[in-house]
Amino acid sequence: MRILIAVASRHGGTRGIAEAIGQELRTAGHSVTVEHAGGAMSVEGYDAALVGSAVYMGAWLPAARQFVERHAAALTAMPVWLFSSGPLGDDPQPGPPLAHLDALMQETGAREHRIFVGKLDKGEIGFGERVVAQAVKAPEGDFRDWAAIRAWADQIAAALAAPAVPAG
Repeated sequence: MRILIAVASRHGGTRGIAEAIGQELRTAGHSVTVEHAGGAMSVEGYDAALVGSAVYMGAWLPAARQFVERHAAALTAMPVWLFSSGPLGDDPQPGPPLAHLDALMQETGAREHRIFVGKLDKGEIGFGERVVAQAVKAPEGDFRDWAAIRAWADQIAAALAAPAVPAG
């Protein structure tokens, strides 16, 4: 299958998650393209899609939300999964519910949404983001769980390999 992974990432952490998912799906025999969600790509010619975004202030980045809006009709015609990255720390506490998640799920017909723990390198962020990170006491480090990310990609590969069950 040809799979598109459209991702919005400010500092590369979420893009790294998308790349790891893509590599795992390639290992399972799929053709995978990882693209920035803000690009001018088309979903035409793909058999399935994953859309992911970093989460800031409880919401997806605008590029990811706009990607879903632009391609909603095409996305509902194929298997779709959504993922987010944002919580930090070795034992991250769940934050408030993601803004717009219900709408994103409905607009895409997504089968599932998964949240992955992210990373924070204060040397890569701007002054304003450092102030916010300090105010909320965000821990610095790479907390991404590569085993969990690969396991989820394997679940998607298995779902795509399973024969379709006829309705009715």
